[in-house]
Amino acid sequence: MPVINFNHQDLCRLIGEEVPREVLDERIPMLGADMQDAAEGDEMSVEFFPSRPDLFSVEGVARALRAFLGFRGGISEYPVEESDLVMTVDSSVKDVRPVAVCAAVHDVSIDDAFIRSLMEVQEKLHITIGRKRAKVAIGVHDLDAVTPPFRYHAAVPEEVSFVPLGKTESWNMREILEHHEKGREYAHLMEGEELFPVISDGAGEVLSFPPVINGVLTTVTEDTRNLLVEMTGTDRKAVEGALNILVTALAERGGRIASVRLEGEDESVTPDLSPRRWTLDVAECNSFLGTSLSTAEAAECLERMGYDAAPTEGKVDVMAPAYRLDLLHPVDLMEDVAVAYGYERFGSVPQTLQTFGSELPCTVAADGILDVMTGLSYFEVTTLILSNPYDEFERMGMDGRRVVRVKNPINEEHTCMRANLIPSMMRVLRRNKHRDLPQRIFEVGDALHWTTTHRHVAALCVHPKASFTEMKSVAESLLREMRVEHELRPSELAMYIPGRGASIMVDGEERGHFGELSPELIGSHEIGYPITALEYDLGPKLS
Repeated sequence: MPVINFNHQDLCRLIGEEVPREVLDERIPMLGADMQDAAEGDEMSVEFFPSRPDLFSVEGVARALRAFLGFRGGISEYPVEESDLVMTVDSSVKDVRPVAVCAAVHDVSIDDAFIRSLMEVQEKLHITIGRKRAKVAIGVHDLDAVTPPFRYHAAVPEEVSFVPLGKTESWNMREILEHHEKGREYAHLMEGEELFPVISDGAGEVLSFPPVINGVLTTVTEDTRNLLVEMTGTDRKAVEGALNILVTALAERGGRIASVRLEGEDESVTPDLSPRRWTLDVAECNSFLGTSLSTAEAAECLERMGYDAAPTEGKVDVMAPAYRLDLLHPVDLMEDVAVAYGYERFGSVPQTLQTFGSELPCTVAADGILDVMTGLSYFEVTTLILSNPYDEFERMGMDGRRVVRVKNPINEEHTCMRANLIPSMMRVLRRNKHRDLPQRIFEVGDALHWTTTHRHVAALCVHPKASFTEMKSVAESLLREMRVEHELRPSELAMYIPGRGASIMVDGEERGHFGELSPELIGSHEIGYPITALEYDLGPKLS
C-alpha cells in the first residue's frame, strides 16, 4: 500500500491549525491508515489504503484532516478560472493513447516541501491508478517556458527529437527508448506501436513524450510560477480523476486553477471539479452498520468526511468532491459514515455473519489437523487429485478394482482419481530427494472411495533413522488431539514391512494405517533412506 512521507509542521500549515503530533498519531489511523515507525524529528510516514488516491499527498491528508478533526467540514471549494489555453487532441492518437486532459495552475510558490510533495504524489498516482503509467501518465511543466496553443498527436518516432529530462543532447523518440534510463524502463508501453504520442506547443517545441518522459525545456524549478499539468492515458475516468487530485493538491498550496479547452473529435473543458450527487438511505445505512443514527447525525458524519450533506426525510442528499475516485456504490458512503462515527465506538463484539451457511464438519476437522501437524514439525503439501493405476495401486500393492477412471486423460500420468494420498506424496519425495534430510510432509485432501469423496490426512517422514515407533507417536498424537477412540492392530498391507505396520480401528472398522514402507516400494521411487507413512480417513466429505 502507498506510504506517504511528510513533515509535521508542513502538514499543520496546510491544515491551518497547530495539531499536536500525538493527536495526529491517534486520529490519522481512524481515517483508514497505518502509522509507520516514527522517523527522526518532524518527519511522519503514513500508509494509506489504495482505495483513497486523494490521500496520496500531504495536501490531501491535510484536507481530509481539516474536516475529520472538525476544523472545517464539507467540500473544499477550488474555483476554476477560465483561460484562453487550448490543446488540440489529434485523431492520430486514438489507437495509441487516446485520452488527454489538461489544466493550468498559476501563482505557485515552489520550495523544497512543494517539490517533495509534487514528486511523491506523481509517483503514487503513477503506480496505483496509473498502473505504472500504462493507464495514466502525468506531466507537469513550466507554463512560461512554452508557447500556446498545445497539440497532442502521434508521430513517427524517428522524426521527433528533443532533449529529455536529465540529458543535454537531443535524441529522437526511438533513441530515448533505447538509451535513456526512463526510456528503457517504459519502452514496453510502446511495444508494437508504429506511431508514438507527443505533446508539443505552438512553436513546435516538444513538452512531453507520454508516457515515457518530459522534455528538459519545461523543467520545473524554484523560479517557476505557473504550471501546465497534462495527463494522458487509456481510461478517461482514471485520467480525469488523477488530474482532479493533482490540481486540487496544488491549489492547497495556494495555486490558482485555470481551465484548458480541449479541441478535436470530443471537445471539453478540463478540469471538471463540479461535485457528484449521491443519496444515502439512512435506514439502510443503520441496518448495515448496526447503528441508530438520525438523518441529521448521518449528514454530520458525512460532512466530517469532506462531503456536503443535507438531511431530508429518511435520506441524506450528498454532494461528493470530484477527487473522490473511490465512490462506486452507496455502501462507500456508509463506510465513510462509519469512519466519521468512530470505529472505536462500535465496541469489541464481532458482527455476526450475514449468511446462513457454516463450515462443513470435515473442514473444521481439517483446520485442527493443520495446527497439530505443523506443531509436530511437518510441512504441508498439496498434490493433484488425479493419479494413475500404476502409482496408485500396483506399486503400492493395493486393490484397484473400484477406481474412477478419466475418460479422456491428457497424459498417462493422470488417468484416474486417487483413492489414497500416500502415492501422490511419494512423488513429492521422489522429486525432492536432493533436498536435505529429514523431510517431514503432510497433506489434508480429498480421495475417492468409488463414488464417494472422503477427506484424508496423510504424512510421510524420511531420514536415516525413520522408524515405526516415530510414526506411531505421530499417529497417537493426532488421534488424541482429534479425540478419536481407537485401537491398533497389525496391518497386512503390502506397502509396509511385515510386522512394522499397524491398522487404526475405530468402532471395529479400519479407518487408517501407518508404519515403515517396504524397501521395494522405496527403491521404486529411487529414494535411498527409510520412509514411514501414515494415512487416516476423516470420513465422507459431505457428512
